[in-house]
Amino acid sequence: MLYHLFNYLDVHYDLPGAGVFQYISFRAGASVLMSLLISMFFGKRIIEWLQLKQVGEVVRDLGLEGQMAKQGTPTMGGIIILSAILIPSLLFNDLTNIYVQTMIVATVWLGLIGFIDDYIKVFKKNKAGLAGKFKVVGQVGVGIIVGSMLYFSENVTVRERVLENQQVEQRFSDTTENGSYIDFKSTKTNVPFFKNNEFDYGWLITWMGPWAKNYVWLVFIIVVIFIVTAVSNGANMTDGLDGLATGTSAIIGVTLAALAYVSGNYIFADYLNIMFLPNTGELVVYIAAFVGACVGFLWFNAYPAQVFMGDTGSLALGGIIATFAIAIRKELLLPLLCGIFMVENLSVVLQVSWFKYTKKKYGEGRRIFRMAPLHHHYQKKNMPESKIVARFWIVGIMLAVVTMVTLKLR
Repeated sequence: MLYHLFNYLDVHYDLPGAGVFQYISFRAGASVLMSLLISMFFGKRIIEWLQLKQVGEVVRDLGLEGQMAKQGTPTMGGIIILSAILIPSLLFNDLTNIYVQTMIVATVWLGLIGFIDDYIKVFKKNKAGLAGKFKVVGQVGVGIIVGSMLYFSENVTVRERVLENQQVEQRFSDTTENGSYIDFKSTKTNVPFFKNNEFDYGWLITWMGPWAKNYVWLVFIIVVIFIVTAVSNGANMTDGLDGLATGTSAIIGVTLAALAYVSGNYIFADYLNIMFLPNTGELVVYIAAFVGACVGFLWFNAYPAQVFMGDTGSLALGGIIATFAIAIRKELLLPLLCGIFMVENLSVVLQVSWFKYTKKKYGEGRRIFRMAPLHHHYQKKNMPESKIVARFWIVGIMLAVVTMVTLKLR
């Protein structure tokens, strides 16, 4: 809103200093600062309100050291994170930008699903929370909405330079100092480690022949649903130790900010030989608020935690990361960048699958890990919680660095 206000004042009244809001770097800085202030200063008030309403965590005794001491710690702290993301975004983002609109929809939708789950656990005293099938329906729903917005919007395009005598069916065209270029609809995405690092989802159904182009949208939406569901569940699984999901998400957010900046800047995109995506630079302002919200929440969520984010926060964080990566065509980097989420998720799948298989074959269930998700395995080995979190963060930073290196390592 401030962006639109100062843009109006700059255009119509030539207000001194108003033009600074045109710079993404300025608005990103303002966004991260405001999100930090909101989460740190208003977060304390929200925690006090949660304590007043007796919105405390109900902890099951899993035999983990120090676990029962967390009983009664305020939960639903994801409200702090969501507020610290949405308020700066509404103030400093260009709200006419389709990418920003998509991010806001995904944030609110998944935050609402998590809120309902936490509400049932806390106020309805149902430890199971929202039934898994309803969570999946909600995740599929947001996947359909996000996929549809990104596929069908005329403002979601890829820009490529037109070679001499190249015949193209163009929707938008213009001429630059470097020659002519086109902006066109595409289902291409970046593939790491390959020289010509582009993959078109349409290639998955080329066997359909001439009919393939009529069903590319369906393939794209299915991929979006899978990615959003997998990453949001991964973040949810990771949220088991103080500061683990929050710090990991902040590291991922910083990396995504860098990827969005180079993808939305023609000079950097051309130098790195990646797809230039017009208007995605605006997402840097949004992800700046995301990083600020995570770091600010970490002020209260670091060990020993004064508040837990609950599903209100964890489902939203994962969904934001997934949607953002899809928007900037870097979703195939998520298994690497979100390696912590993936391993946590995979540890549960392997543990459950192996237990069921061995119980059927040998009559007794056997386990791969002492406990899943993976962070509980290390707790069972008597490793201090703060050390586990710190080491997971270090691994997350290493994965983030490798992710950035993939831009040139082909």
